[in-house]
Amino acid sequence: MSKAIKGTIAIVGAGPGGMAAALAAIRLGFQVVLFERAAEIKAAGNILNLWPPPQKILKLIGVDTDDLGAPCQTFFERYDGKQRAEVVLPDAVVREYGGGFIGLLRWGLYKRMLDALPPGVLRLGHNLTSIHDEGRQVRLKFANGQEFVADILVGADGINSFVRKQLWGEEPIRHQRLHLVGGYLFLNSAPEGKGVIAHNRTTQVSYTPIRHEGKWGYEWWVLEACDPNQPPPADLLAFSRERAAGFTRKVRELIDATPVAHLQRWEIRDRPPLKQWSKGRVTLVGDAAHPTSPYAAYGAGMSIEDGYFLARELDAVSLDDTAAVRGALQRFEDRRKPHTAQVSQGAFHTGRMFHHMPKLLRPLRDWVFDNTPLLQKFVGDAMPGHILSQLAEIEDAPPFRRIKAVP
Repeated sequence: MSKAIKGTIAIVGAGPGGMAAALAAIRLGFQVVLFERAAEIKAAGNILNLWPPPQKILKLIGVDTDDLGAPCQTFFERYDGKQRAEVVLPDAVVREYGGGFIGLLRWGLYKRMLDALPPGVLRLGHNLTSIHDEGRQVRLKFANGQEFVADILVGADGINSFVRKQLWGEEPIRHQRLHLVGGYLFLNSAPEGKGVIAHNRTTQVSYTPIRHEGKWGYEWWVLEACDPNQPPPADLLAFSRERAAGFTRKVRELIDATPVAHLQRWEIRDRPPLKQWSKGRVTLVGDAAHPTSPYAAYGAGMSIEDGYFLARELDAVSLDDTAAVRGALQRFEDRRKPHTAQVSQGAFHTGRMFHHMPKLLRPLRDWVFDNTPLLQKFVGDAMPGHILSQLAEIEDAPPFRRIKAVP
């Protein structure tokens, strides 16, 4: 459809949320320009998992999801392999999506999404320096001297979002005093379709199978409390081996077989839920709105969901009608805030429970996990219900196939 009917959407930040918002809007006929400050697209991290809802959306908005990742069934275990909980999804979902979630490398997802973008949509090297909401349009200015005018601006520019700061001012990032070392390796044959989230009294050491560019493998990670003021471990592989010493042989062998070049460390940070995302003709998606701890395995997934649901709300109104636009943006965030707040806050509190509980209470915590159905109830049963509720909100439609490039 023409620009006069659908209008123009500018998106800042070419991560999963920004690319999903662009692809979802293009599918519905909007003119879209996606601005990225970097000179090239790089994945922020090395390993990734995706639950069924973002998998469904990716396919729907035109991303090639064939052989995207390795499916697995997910279990929570004690460090020595004793099962504490199983993530239980309906048989129909397991058949369609291969289990609880898929494991892949972040670059594998980024590459598939980049390949789906029409030519001319992505503009690299555009560092946003000012935003002017003029009532009927939004004017953007960039460090390279260029300007752009759009009907809608979407801030998808991450935890340090410039757009968020312009809307709501400077807000502190929540340092969880946790860090994660993650690695991956490739295999000559398909791995067992099982993912394990395992804990001892202070540390999580976990793994899931992965699929990347036709190759099988595993990803693993070590997560524990840290002092942000102390220097990071000098030898990430030695650090991971030491922390995994009391865990199962399986994960220790995976760590031993991992090339040093496939290791990465990052500190875990997020923000408390933002009360309001949108103002005027500007809104936020993904980590700009709700940065999330990897304890949820849902940060990238929620960003993808945001982009899809935002486009659906905008498609229901005329972008020439400012009041209607504001209503659509408000409906979008009202729809998303309960879900994203529950996931991000749940991840935050789970991290505190496993890694910041007073030493004297840890044996009691672990006894409860080992001898009661508590973890199964709140993780194995309740979390899938929350995931399925998102899956049900996504339309059932054939994958989008672009007939011609959007001008």
